[in-house]
Amino acid sequence: MAIDKGHRFGIDFDDAFTEGLVMVGEVSPDNEYQSREDRAANRPVRQRVDEVTGKRQWKVMVTDPGETRAKRASFEITFLADVQPVPTAGEVLPGMRPIELDGLTAEPRVGGQGEFKYQTYVFRATGFKAAATSGASGRSARPGGGSAADDASKAA
Repeated sequence: MAIDKGHRFGIDFDDAFTEGLVMVGEVSPDNEYQSREDRAANRPVRQRVDEVTGKRQWKVMVTDPGETRAKRASFEITFLADVQPVPTAGEVLPGMRPIELDGLTAEPRVGGQGEFKYQTYVFRATGFKAAATSGASGRSARPGGGSAADDASKAA
């Protein structure tokens, strides 16, 4: 029994990224390539559509703080959604915010060139979840900024 090329494996966010992810920049449409001739003819820019789900593709640059190799620490995540996903956490530094992903899948790929090939993954998600922690403060990203222990002590 073989697994088809391009198979997407569902994976839990905490298993894939044990130290979480940091979003760098903003979510933007994943547009199809437009040649110089297309731009000169004022042809409209078309957003890519996922061939498996039929949903629009959005992209964002992320950094994995748990990755030890600098070249592999930053990569793009593709979102599959009809509307642009909006991150749930606030910025901890200008342009940077901790994120967690919902509906995460991983597709194995071969990266590198020549003798220097390695296994990599294409990650896709359906949206954002509320991040468990935000920054060094150790507080959750819940509304009000308090942790669950703070809420329990207030209720008592």
